[in-house]
Amino acid sequence: MSIIPSLLEFNKKFVEEKQYESYMTNKFPDKKVAILTCMDTRLVELLPKALGLKNGDAKFIKNAGAILTQPFGSAMRSILVAVYELGAREVLVIGHHGCGMTNLDTQGMVNKFIENGIDPAVISTLENSGIRMEKFLRGFSNAQEGVMQSVKMIRNHPLFPKAVPVHGFVIDPVTGKLEVLVEDYRE
Repeated sequence: MSIIPSLLEFNKKFVEEKQYESYMTNKFPDKKVAILTCMDTRLVELLPKALGLKNGDAKFIKNAGAILTQPFGSAMRSILVAVYELGAREVLVIGHHGCGMTNLDTQGMVNKFIENGIDPAVISTLENSGIRMEKFLRGFSNAQEGVMQSVKMIRNHPLFPKAVPVHGFVIDPVTGKLEVLVEDYRE
């Protein structure tokens, strides 16, 4: 059974009771920060609370592992928009311990594609067209490595302003304790 009917029922009540009023803000981050983090469900409420952030304080960009796999992909585009158009003056990359991208089994993922009806010829066509599954589905050996990979890509991006600091952290998804990997205050 789909979750959609219960979501719509809740949403109708939420709007009718004007529960949205306590979340009202604008599109500009009050704390002038953009945060690239993982899509892990444990971080949805924990991460903002652990940082003392409320609705409207930061731009959150989420993906699997907080990894930038492509310098011109959608996550990097979102970071650039946050900085150039929405007023973010710092970027935080926050990974977490116990991430599902740690030691991701690329071949296992490809096998699951095939088990779920993706024709192996499609995988072959992609590989022959330059889309490497090992790179596309790349994980990392530990959260620190993944964060530093993303920090490096942002810092070295040809369109990213050198004056904007890029910081790296790892959070404990149980306690919310933050580990600083790198603080960056370039002038």
